[in-house]
Amino acid sequence: MNKLPTPDDLRVFITVVRKSSFSAAADELGSSPAYISKRIRILEEELSTRLFKRTTRSVVVTEEGERVYHWAQRILDDIDHLLQEVSITRQVPRGAMRICSSFGFGRNVVGPAISTLIARYPLLTVRFEVFDRLVDVASEGFDLDIRVGDEIAPHLHARRLASNHRVLCASPAYLQRRGHPHALSDLAQHDCLVIKERDHPFGVWKLRNDNGEEQTVKVTGPLSTNHGEVAVRWAIDGRGVVLRSIWDIGQYLESGQLVRVLPTYQQEANIWAVYPSRLSNSAKVRVCVEFLQEFFADGHAGRDVQ
Repeated sequence: MNKLPTPDDLRVFITVVRKSSFSAAADELGSSPAYISKRIRILEEELSTRLFKRTTRSVVVTEEGERVYHWAQRILDDIDHLLQEVSITRQVPRGAMRICSSFGFGRNVVGPAISTLIARYPLLTVRFEVFDRLVDVASEGFDLDIRVGDEIAPHLHARRLASNHRVLCASPAYLQRRGHPHALSDLAQHDCLVIKERDHPFGVWKLRNDNGEEQTVKVTGPLSTNHGEVAVRWAIDGRGVVLRSIWDIGQYLESGQLVRVLPTYQQEANIWAVYPSRLSNSAKVRVCVEFLQEFFADGHAGRDVQ
């Protein structure tokens, strides 16, 4: 009788499938490509099947490997749930978690939150990554995506962590030079600092007024970036109007470095924990999400995020 595959080898296999590369899987797992190759070879011998087609340039999963991949995910999820259920208390999460977020919010808010999370739950290990694109948490192997914005795919589960909104603002120097816009349509004649960040539409701003009416304006300007912090700095330097989350620019509004523009308009952009449906019953995910809700409720994401 063949030896049964180990959970560790199944995790190695899943990582290689996601990365389509032995070396990339080795980087993520903190091991060598030779070790990854050895574990895959052992797994293929135990299952008596070929899992990958290897060439000099790529690693492609076979049809049998696809079936093994789906079973491996289910098996590892079941093991994770088992460990959570039989732990001393479901309030003590343990094991590995992969968490992601966007550049600015990840660095300034989520990173410190994770530091506090690990201090409270030392049996957890966390790999945290930031991206300038929308992450498919299910296919890319993440447990949690901490994101700003309310557009969430229906196949994902989500819990709101905090309320947040985006506002229009510019520096006093810019407004003195170019004047205040009096209607949303006036922004088309202003220098607007356009951000291509994750799932934000590039150069299209949708906002609601105090009456709940949504309006859309196409904006342009000489400067654009994929990093929100850069755009905020440009706005402070007087380069144009920016649409940015209140958690990010609240301190500059208080100091007077930035001034609200068209203050009757704002864009809802709440803070969410997003996770794959297969993890909807995970005690580990649940405890971490509840911790993050508490973290944001205590005002750690900024005075204006409630």
